[in-house]
Amino acid sequence: MDSGSRKVGSLPGPRAGLTYHGRMRPGSPSIEQIRRAPKVLLHDHLDGGLRPATIVELAAEQGYRKLPTTDPDALAAWFVAGAAGGDLVRYLEGFAHTVALLQHTEALIRVAEECVEDLAEDGVVYAEVRFAPELHTEAGLALDDVVEAVLAGFERGMRREAARGRPIVVRTLLTAMRTAARSLEIAECAVRHRDEGVAGFDVAGREAGFPPSRHLDAFQLVQRENFHTTVHAGEAFGLPSIWEALQWCNAERLGHGVRIVDDIAVGADGTVGLGRLAAYVRDTRTPLEMCPTSNVQTGVARSLGQHPLGLLVRLRFRVTVNTDNRLMSGVSLSSELAAVAEAFGYGWAELEWLTLNAIKSAFYPFDKRLALITGRIKPGFAALAQEDALQVPVPGR
Repeated sequence: MDSGSRKVGSLPGPRAGLTYHGRMRPGSPSIEQIRRAPKVLLHDHLDGGLRPATIVELAAEQGYRKLPTTDPDALAAWFVAGAAGGDLVRYLEGFAHTVALLQHTEALIRVAEECVEDLAEDGVVYAEVRFAPELHTEAGLALDDVVEAVLAGFERGMRREAARGRPIVVRTLLTAMRTAARSLEIAECAVRHRDEGVAGFDVAGREAGFPPSRHLDAFQLVQRENFHTTVHAGEAFGLPSIWEALQWCNAERLGHGVRIVDDIAVGADGTVGLGRLAAYVRDTRTPLEMCPTSNVQTGVARSLGQHPLGLLVRLRFRVTVNTDNRLMSGVSLSSELAAVAEAFGYGWAELEWLTLNAIKSAFYPFDKRLALITGRIKPGFAALAQEDALQVPVPGR
């Protein structure tokens, strides 16, 4: 990997209408306002987004007795506390419970349907929710059984939300575990179900010692089938993981990708040097599926205000904001966007830009993406910005 760097001068100024260098507004949009915005979510794990009450009910139905508590509120707090330990391995411990409860068709359908409802309630209009089918076969389900159950739940949820007047599109990404050896099977499964709601293929799990190139046959299959790939890369491990995901596996998006900042040097005078990998990621408009709260919890970033997202936005990388695991992180997409807006002084223009980055990067047909942009996203943000403008007090009145 060539990691040479080149100077690109001082930090670029904002494009017309955007202000990335401090607050130039009375205040950032509130979470209540952001909930009404038409949002797009690209990185969300199904088994990391269960409702605490559902976990308790499924455990009772299945005779599962390993939960730390059966009080839904206390259980929610337990998941968040465990995830906030500053370490990715500890962050992932809570999944032992959620995965254990998602080994049966009925449970998978229920959780998928509730996922759609929760996202629609939060104002999401398009989402790609991922899961690893191989983790849900312990009770005898085949990979296709697992995928079909989740897709059935998503379809039920979408029909119900459309009837409620809040239509949403939810598709799925099939994830292979990089520490296992079933990636080719998962890729084949993803291709089989591509016309039923599977949007693409992903690999996840422990990065160090398990590079994405170990699964090259799976990625090559997906590429031959003209299908889509995203790769968890640049979260707990650095630039080599990102480089392999892009140059060996032809990933179209980077799951997290936050460690690309390791290839960017910012001088005391504001000059910036981009290494060749960082320059490549920016030049090719490779989408970064950033999950700020999750990154703080796992120790990737010290705080939200110090998260590299701010620098990457200023440098015009294709940044998107996501939830990762709504249960473990105790977040929604609205709360993530509100937190980012507060941390970096963003207003409606920046939040719309982040949302447009996401829908442009979605594994969804171009004409349908365009319809969402022109029919829902731009009009929705314009209305909210106009509403906000009308509420700004006029000096002297």
